[in-house]
Amino acid sequence: MKGEREIPQTAMSNKFPHLFEPIVLGKRFFKNRIFYSPTGYKEQPVDEAACYYERKAMGGAASVCVGDAAVAADGIARSNQLRLDLTATVPALEQITAPIVRHGAVPAVEILHAGNCAHYSASIGGKLYGPVHTDDGNGHVVYEMTEEMILKNIEDYANAAAVAQSGGFERVVLHAGHGWQLSQFLAPWSNTRKDRWGGPSIENRARFMVAACDRIRQKCPNLTLEVRISGAECFEGGYDIGEGVEIAKQLDGHCDIIHVSASSHEVPLALTLMSPSMFKPDGVNVKYAAEIKKYVNTPVATVGALADPELMEEIIATGKADVVEVARGLIADPDIPIKAMLGREDEINQCMRCLYCYSHHMHRSNYRCAINPEIGNEHEIKHDTPPRFKKKILIAGGGIGGMQAALTAADRGHQVILCEKADRLGGALRCEELVPFKKRLGMYLDHQEHMLTKTNVDVRLNTPVTPELAKELAPDVIIAAMGARPVVPKFLKGWDNENVIGAEELYMAPEKCGRRLVVLGGGLVGMELAVFMAMQGREVTIVEMMPTLNDGGNNLQGLSLSGEFETYGVKISVATRALEITDKGVLCEFTGEPLPPKNPMPFALPQYEPLGTEGTVFFEADTVAYAVGQSPLREDALALRECAPEFYMIGDCVAPKNIHEASSAGFFTARDIGRRF
Repeated sequence: MKGEREIPQTAMSNKFPHLFEPIVLGKRFFKNRIFYSPTGYKEQPVDEAACYYERKAMGGAASVCVGDAAVAADGIARSNQLRLDLTATVPALEQITAPIVRHGAVPAVEILHAGNCAHYSASIGGKLYGPVHTDDGNGHVVYEMTEEMILKNIEDYANAAAVAQSGGFERVVLHAGHGWQLSQFLAPWSNTRKDRWGGPSIENRARFMVAACDRIRQKCPNLTLEVRISGAECFEGGYDIGEGVEIAKQLDGHCDIIHVSASSHEVPLALTLMSPSMFKPDGVNVKYAAEIKKYVNTPVATVGALADPELMEEIIATGKADVVEVARGLIADPDIPIKAMLGREDEINQCMRCLYCYSHHMHRSNYRCAINPEIGNEHEIKHDTPPRFKKKILIAGGGIGGMQAALTAADRGHQVILCEKADRLGGALRCEELVPFKKRLGMYLDHQEHMLTKTNVDVRLNTPVTPELAKELAPDVIIAAMGARPVVPKFLKGWDNENVIGAEELYMAPEKCGRRLVVLGGGLVGMELAVFMAMQGREVTIVEMMPTLNDGGNNLQGLSLSGEFETYGVKISVATRALEITDKGVLCEFTGEPLPPKNPMPFALPQYEPLGTEGTVFFEADTVAYAVGQSPLREDALALRECAPEFYMIGDCVAPKNIHEASSAGFFTARDIGRRF
């Protein structure tokens, strides 16, 4: 019967035998090979942080790791970083670890000293210290650490591990990668010391890290000790996998597991490989772990762009790694382990790698997920209030918000009718199906559509919701999720020329584009269209009237796009206003708008400049595509306002929104229905 889920006849541990095989690391038993990789979280309120991590344990991860805790007052990178140099944090730590333990997972914490990236410590009166005397590239002096400082920090790492253990953590991840203190000592380009702590000798450069490991083991012999390294730094001048292998050899036998990541947060574009963007293949960094595993006896973990249990199984089964560590995958769907184990992997909501989660954390110290409204709201959802009244709900529009509203309302026991005027669900974003780097967006839309087949939602395609239909259906509630339509630049002379096309249409029919393309509009839609067409060999120029491109608040996606601009030769002209479109191209003028101050966000789109400084310029083009905004279908939505006792508008028909805002609006609007009235 539709809406009832069948219980699989075979246990999924048979399908994923290696992934669900337990492992013992140090003195600790782990029930499977899926670990939640470290992600930092706001320190307060503790109960919200606890729910965030607990949710990953509830989903079946064998271990859940709290991210980037500082080990010393002189090594703090940001103001809200978790502190392990203070025993006063122990009660708060126990509030986080206890919920993880009660769900059968091993609580872990990542510990680090920021070294020459300890900007918060420096901002409150300290100094920046690193392997050698230098500067950080932003005008700040970095002083060389003395041997006494190194020995003190070794003790700081051990003391922090002891504090963590007192707070209930059973596994410690010593961070020696990504550009933090220990990796600053490991890299030959940044550690040119002449003493026993540096220079050309890998033994010398690894001495700090190894000594910290040994001291932690000595002080906390019952802790499982994991060390996180960059298998390769993946930027020009950084070390390669050969050096990564040598680093791992130095660690062999000094820890219980070697966690092999990649890249560095100190080189912006390398960051999008450290946390692989949608432009990278699944499991892009697994090769580094696989190479290192050939040379060490210590178990090895891999991380980066992992969400598919079949890929995870293959990694373990073929001996590329002993453990898979997953961060964004378990943010998008914390239930990946339990779903895979139960044979319900078709229900997994796989991460799109849009980087919205990390961008939001950088801006606001909280995680949010574009496709999982639960993230950041775990505390509220944990204490859910079920609806007192079950209602008949009509949802007008089957895009992001409409599908999520339907799923949430059905899950809460309401009678739901979902109408979509097109012949399939997914809304306007279905136009991007041919875009290779948007494959995971398509997977998400397919997933939502598939999940609706497992409910009793009455889905009606090719059915626009008119006031007449709404009155005929007589719902208790109407949710209008009708979306928006692209703004057509009718204000621009030549907008109706044959060589002018909307971004949405060009996404669906890229063959309509000539060799030279000008994209009007430097928002995410225009930027992504430019990359898509440049990938197909077109010569592309983006023209943006404002003095900067607009990443919509997703600075890491913007950063990723800037790398693709460089790869495919996309040209950009900001502070440039289009005046007229002709059959030969676009006539523009420079607005004279000054460039804004340098973006304080270190991981953001570069500041581009106009392709000229004054007067007019003509950009030759065979095709001109416009991506100049969206116009909400408010009037269509408001026409339904009097057709039911309760009426709600969500998503783009209110104002153009991103995927996170649309999915969250659908989720919480549906969740509130019937709770009190």
